[in-house]
Amino acid sequence: MKKYKALLFLLVSITGFSQQLNKDCEAIEQKVIEWRRDFHQNPELSNREFKTAKKIAKHLKSLGIETQENVAKTGVVGILKGKKPGKVIALRADIDALPVVERNDLAFKSTVKSTYLGKEVGVMHACGHDTHTAILMGVAEVLSKHKDKIKGTVKFIFQPAEEGAPEGEEGGAELMVKEGVLRNPDVDAIFGLHISSGLDVGTISYKPGGIMAASQTFRIKVKGKQSHGSRPWASIDPIMISAKIIDALQTIISREVDLTNEGAVITVGKIDAGVRSNIIPESAEMIGTIRTLDYGMQKQINDRMKEMVPAIAKSYRAEATIEIEKGYPITYNNIKLTKQVLPTLQNMAGKDNVKLIKAITGAEDFSFFQKEIPGFYFFLGGKTKGNKNPYPHHTPDFQIDESGMLLGVKTMTQLTLDYLNN
Repeated sequence: MKKYKALLFLLVSITGFSQQLNKDCEAIEQKVIEWRRDFHQNPELSNREFKTAKKIAKHLKSLGIETQENVAKTGVVGILKGKKPGKVIALRADIDALPVVERNDLAFKSTVKSTYLGKEVGVMHACGHDTHTAILMGVAEVLSKHKDKIKGTVKFIFQPAEEGAPEGEEGGAELMVKEGVLRNPDVDAIFGLHISSGLDVGTISYKPGGIMAASQTFRIKVKGKQSHGSRPWASIDPIMISAKIIDALQTIISREVDLTNEGAVITVGKIDAGVRSNIIPESAEMIGTIRTLDYGMQKQINDRMKEMVPAIAKSYRAEATIEIEKGYPITYNNIKLTKQVLPTLQNMAGKDNVKLIKAITGAEDFSFFQKEIPGFYFFLGGKTKGNKNPYPHHTPDFQIDESGMLLGVKTMTQLTLDYLNN
């Protein structure tokens, strides 16, 4: 009978605490929205998030959270110790924006300009990192009010340069790991989310194992022979040869790798050659991306590209070189951890609103954390229900429905407590 009463008391206590958490999350929803709008209107590029970092640090310090600044250049880390000993959990939000000119009529639209690859560009939160930052600031505020209920420690990781450090610089999750962000105290597990403009508000999607692709950048240089545009026979045309290379690279995907295993993508995103219409230039350069969900397939694609590019150029009497960067690993959700946290996701969003998805070929440097410790990464709905044509991420018209952010605050808060206290 005593055991029954003790269990009943525990269940009543947990229910009451959950209700209080829910109220606390709802009470700061408008704050979270205001933070998001401020970050959206004042975006900063990778490794240049100086003002963003100051705002984050000021907020964490106001909550009495131990705060570390200038981590991996512009990152901020907060450490919240519960009143009872236990495990250590990390929660991560990315804070950088993209070199995109915003094209919508939001009252808090960005008009910020900066320099990227030597050119003046617009700057925009075109991937939702502003929402991730605001959500994690909200989670920090709620958890700081309940540290007496926390068994263990929470690390809040506000990470710069998820979109990639500027050329010639280090940055992002890889640099944070190198600088020891997962140590002192040592982190047992890490959680992260990404808002999605294509997923209905109120829903969550997830996948155990590989959920996002490994990403590599490649650079190809073709050296030919310059000539007047009216005398192509006197040239070795690097633009024509580049076209042949681009076309041939796609046959690796369509004819050589086994796509019944996993998906894979090769994309050339930029080509630079020539100065005017009537000159065949001496050289051409192109850069692109490789996306893979299997490391064996990644090696096969890398090896074939290295064989194919110089061989095609040689067949046209030109020379070509190719460099392939190491890039981001596969974003891999620990199987055991995914199974452990699934009930929390279903409790927060409702079982019918938690969707199991297939892997996607987008990439995330959250994967560097997951290479070191168990991690779980999920997608949060940011699309207004009924919107049949949402704007994609990384585009000038990208928008999210701010009403979806509250579920993010609630879910990350509850995930933290369930992991630490159970």
